[in-house]
Amino acid sequence: MSLKLNPRKLLLSKWTALQPQHKEKHFLVVRVLLPDDPQAPVTEVELEAVHSRRSRIIPWKTLTDAESWRQGWH
Repeated sequence: MSLKLNPRKLLLSKWTALQPQHKEKHFLVVRVLLPDDPQAPVTEVELEAVHSRRSRIIPWKTLTDAESWRQGWH
């Protein structure tokens, strides 16, 4: 099952990685990367690990994969 998400409303949303790496399980969307062309769709967001503060940029559609991500902190 995949989630229906609006990428422009993801800012500050909380996510749990179901397969944590580097002991990083809980993440916050700290930035929605807007394309240069305002008519183009959003494709990426920046996630920050709550524990380590390490950040990474991912395609926002990755968050709809129910086997990898769960919305909220669990």
